[in-house]
Amino acid sequence: MNSPSVTRHRRPFMAPVWLLAALGFGVFALLAGSLIRYQRAAVTTVVVLRHAEKELGSIADAPLSPAGGRRAELLASMLGDGDAIGRPVAIYVTDTRRSQQTAGPLARRLNLMPTVVDGEPQAIVAQIDREHHGEVVVVIGHSNTVPTIVAQLAGIHGLPEIKEDEYGTMYVVSVPSLGKASVLKLTY
Repeated sequence: MNSPSVTRHRRPFMAPVWLLAALGFGVFALLAGSLIRYQRAAVTTVVVLRHAEKELGSIADAPLSPAGGRRAELLASMLGDGDAIGRPVAIYVTDTRRSQQTAGPLARRLNLMPTVVDGEPQAIVAQIDREHHGEVVVVIGHSNTVPTIVAQLAGIHGLPEIKEDEYGTMYVVSVPSLGKASVLKLTY
């Protein structure tokens, strides 16, 4: 006697359903990841400038001249009178007296303590990138460091040198999370 055999019927119509489900999940995951990345996208704005006028012929670590003091006050009125929108959250200065005195009026208006850095452009750029994503930061450097900092932030080359008697040049560098950086050169 033969036992009845069990016949298994294949259901080929299920394969497209599983493929569509997997494809739908993949598209959903891609869209969710893109949305999260888009929401995380921000622009870090870095204002980079040279210290104000220093006393000529004085000591090695020269203080600001009276004209430099006026320029530092002007900087404070330009960047320190805003409300929460566009307000700098950090000020980076070198260990020189003239750099710290240039930042002084702005720091008082913003109620910030300037961060003293060693002046190495790569270290400053790395610290800003690491600690100030999507924020506004001010960097007060020297004629030999400002162009290098701007070039590294923006990924550009060929910035003009800052002349020894040039104190009013300010660069506003906008560094987006996605896309290319832009640079605005101002005189104040």
